[in-house]
Amino acid sequence: MKPKNNIQPDNSLWRYWRGLGGWNYYFLAKFGLLWFGYLNFHPLPNLVFMAFLLMPIPALRLHRWRHYVAIPVGIALFYYDTWLPGINSILSQGSQLTGFSAQYLLELVNRFINWQMIGAAFVMLIAYLFLSQWVRVTVFTVGALVWLNVLTIAGPAVSLLPATTTAATTTPAATAPAATGGDNAPTDSAPPTSANLTAYLNQFYDREKSRATAFPAALPADAQPFDLLVINICSLAWADMESINLQNHPLWSKMDIMFDNFNSATAYSGPAAIRLLRASCGQPSHHDLYQPVNQQCYLFDNLAKLGFKEQLMLDHSGVFGNFLKELREQGDLQAPLMSQAGIGNELASFDGEPIYNDLELLTRWLDQQQKAGDTRSATFFNIIPLHDGNRFVGSNKSADYQPRAQKLFDQLNTFLEQLEKSGRKVMVVIVPEHGAALVGDKMQMSGLRDIPSPNITHTPVGIKLVGMTAPHQGSPLQIKTPSSYLALSELVSRLVDGKAFTAPSVDWQALTQNLPQTPVISENDNAIVMQYQGKSYIRLNGGDWVPYPQ
Repeated sequence: MKPKNNIQPDNSLWRYWRGLGGWNYYFLAKFGLLWFGYLNFHPLPNLVFMAFLLMPIPALRLHRWRHYVAIPVGIALFYYDTWLPGINSILSQGSQLTGFSAQYLLELVNRFINWQMIGAAFVMLIAYLFLSQWVRVTVFTVGALVWLNVLTIAGPAVSLLPATTTAATTTPAATAPAATGGDNAPTDSAPPTSANLTAYLNQFYDREKSRATAFPAALPADAQPFDLLVINICSLAWADMESINLQNHPLWSKMDIMFDNFNSATAYSGPAAIRLLRASCGQPSHHDLYQPVNQQCYLFDNLAKLGFKEQLMLDHSGVFGNFLKELREQGDLQAPLMSQAGIGNELASFDGEPIYNDLELLTRWLDQQQKAGDTRSATFFNIIPLHDGNRFVGSNKSADYQPRAQKLFDQLNTFLEQLEKSGRKVMVVIVPEHGAALVGDKMQMSGLRDIPSPNITHTPVGIKLVGMTAPHQGSPLQIKTPSSYLALSELVSRLVDGKAFTAPSVDWQALTQNLPQTPVISENDNAIVMQYQGKSYIRLNGGDWVPYPQ
């Protein structure tokens, strides 16, 4: 029997249009985080994901299975849009995480939770559930995401990626003189597009490869012996000291020279120590830190060739993170580790190992130098009492940073007084590895250092010459130009003959004039932070450059 009418069934896929449903909240939450600068948002992958969710599917069962598949994809995409460490970084640090105590891991988890953000997300959820009764939220969500993609068709998104206008000021590092190879200094006159920033970075690497400190082939006959003591402090930056009001501690006023704009170039201990030990050459990329390098790059090797005895001190075992191994293999520091036997410890590290008393170690070092007589030595001393997660012996709770920093500064101040009383000629260089990240920002929480932000890599570096005939008078001489390890190597080379210790007077301005300047570029394994035209930009995992959120 034929049908009584000519009405045909509607086979159009659009009759199965179901909208985004609860996924609207997923995208709205992202838009909120994006608005306040908490996301490294990727518009196109999000648009593709939205299209996958919207595509009409006739079979209700398949439609449900699509949502099941979308859940892990949505979680992965959300993680990809955050500033959190990349998977490669997590895997590379995985072996170190196993060394953390259970109490420290629990503390990190609690620190990661932002209750204010959770509260805001709850309010947004209630608002969405209320408004979705009368408003087709999918239309707004689709329109907003399409608009974000339109903004990126011709270039980066407004307010997130580099603008296409040139800033009014430029960093002085662009035209800074160098020890050698200064004629090819990178310029930052081009607009800060992603391509121009990458070109600037490559130009920086090329220039740094040609820079090196020129140490003398031999010391003059009238050279004066002295000791070089490099104190490498873990987890100390200007931002950390300011947050606990210790930037005016008497220790820093005792310095002869202070670098006010020193960049540690990394946020992790191993790479920082390698960069310091290779200070006699320009700044390499993170990758090149673990590649063979010219022997002239090793600061302590250059000193050893001039008769300085290499020495190594740690207030820890050096086992965690293969730190001591990296000093040997990448830093070419082969000196035996000074004995820690009989040294007391009030602190235990985050992995439960003892942290030995730094003043006791320094006093032992001074006693040994005094017994050695009138000799030359170069000592590398790495200390970690300020590292995140350290606790007082007998306690399971992480010790507050402020009392630990106060005690360390007091100990170093006391040691300098001991040095002055001893009459020994010593060049003391205090150079932190990186900051402690006491104050977090929009990109990473407090204590996290996967991204080498300016607050982490801007470190206080001080130099004190003890035992001089004509010591420096007044407040420390401030080096305000952007500097890094090459400037330290150059300064050591200018003082290596020791004559400044016995000279009737020292021209401090001439001593510190035209030290090598280094543009502010810092990097870890998967993140690079760079100053360009007075602003900071970041690149994660080789992607596009975006302004560092303030």
